[in-house]
Amino acid sequence: MGQCPSCAQWNSFVEEVIEKPTGKQNWNDYAEGGKRASKAVTLSEVKSNEERRIITTDGELNRVLGGGIVSGSIILVAGEPGIGKSTLFLQDGLQLTNHKVLYVSGEESEQQIKMRADRLQGEGSLQNDNFFLLTETSTQTIFQEIKKLKPDVVIVDSVQTLQSNLIDASQGSISQIKECAGEFQRYAKETNTPVFLIGHITKEGGIAGPKILEHMVDVVLQFEGDRHYAYRILRTLKNRFGSTSELGIYEMTDKGMRGVANPSEILITQKEEQLSGIAIAATLEGIRPLLIEVQSLVTQSVYGTPQRTVTGFDLRRLQLLLAVLEKRGGFHFGVKDVFLNIAGGIKVEDPSIDLAVLCALLSSYEDVPLPQNICFAGEVGLSGEIRAVNKIDQRIAEAEKLGFEKILVSKYNQSLRQSQQKFSIEVVAMGRVEEVYQHLF
Repeated sequence: MGQCPSCAQWNSFVEEVIEKPTGKQNWNDYAEGGKRASKAVTLSEVKSNEERRIITTDGELNRVLGGGIVSGSIILVAGEPGIGKSTLFLQDGLQLTNHKVLYVSGEESEQQIKMRADRLQGEGSLQNDNFFLLTETSTQTIFQEIKKLKPDVVIVDSVQTLQSNLIDASQGSISQIKECAGEFQRYAKETNTPVFLIGHITKEGGIAGPKILEHMVDVVLQFEGDRHYAYRILRTLKNRFGSTSELGIYEMTDKGMRGVANPSEILITQKEEQLSGIAIAATLEGIRPLLIEVQSLVTQSVYGTPQRTVTGFDLRRLQLLLAVLEKRGGFHFGVKDVFLNIAGGIKVEDPSIDLAVLCALLSSYEDVPLPQNICFAGEVGLSGEIRAVNKIDQRIAEAEKLGFEKILVSKYNQSLRQSQQKFSIEVVAMGRVEEVYQHLF
């Protein structure tokens, strides 16, 4: 403005920029060392130090997170309704007796959570005075409580129930989920406090809310399992602080979730007599070896088109293995119905299960049971060769520990000579599908 309208002076106006208050939380006074100055640095100036971790009493959760809860990390846990997400994290929160834990629930009342906590802790057991409970959905109120309490760990159940006053949208909408997760992300990073966000999933099985929700967080865990079985699987889908192929196995009991130290014993059914169509596979989930039972049934097809039914295994992979047997072995699976099941309701993606699937199919086709003391670890190629699989020593060690006397592996494994000398279990090396058939049948 050139001339002042009140005193008629020229060029006397000065521009002043006034910042509009955003309403967003300021964590600078809470954060260790105050406000962080943002400036570019060279990579060599950055000090590399181990991230601090909170080690929980839950060994399975520690394994899945890569060795404990990293300070300042934000972890999203999703799963089916009623699978036990709230139970697991209420239990883990109660067991962190040396840390101040705030459990924020937007779904249940204080009385409901108290009843569940009493059931988990049992009668007359030690109460945790460092465990605080807040039933609230407004993020502004939650952050006011957090500033007063200054907790070491925050658990939010669930992110879909939260609501921020900063945006005008209904609870559970995409913009609300994004804004609330963003506020918790800022809080976690600026105050170095780990935050667990429990999330819902859609009917297709994906995590509810925008895909950006998974990008914003450091760790995404999927809690899955068949509700008809007693145990649950905690799987890592994304982890900025560890491996993404880790797996935790829990058993659901009336006292809450119990970590299963040796899952192979559950996944192999104990049976009196030998039955055809059953083979044991030595697989690997992350760094954890598992022995699982593969069941197959091959019958004469009654209908014009043979059926192919699979549980816990990839259907296209099964069709590939049937084509290999048809072409390389001369078995007429084209006129047979084939049913395949991975026992225990577990889903397997490790290609080393191929050999066990193939042997289970042959066993059912010939109606000849396989010996009970034998297991398999090998990938099957399209030309009928048995390909090498990684970490063969761990698989052999697990088979030996569970009392198996013989394991069939690929002869193309590099460290096979040492493995055969190192273990008391008999390691049989094969190169082709035809050799395996001759050896077994």
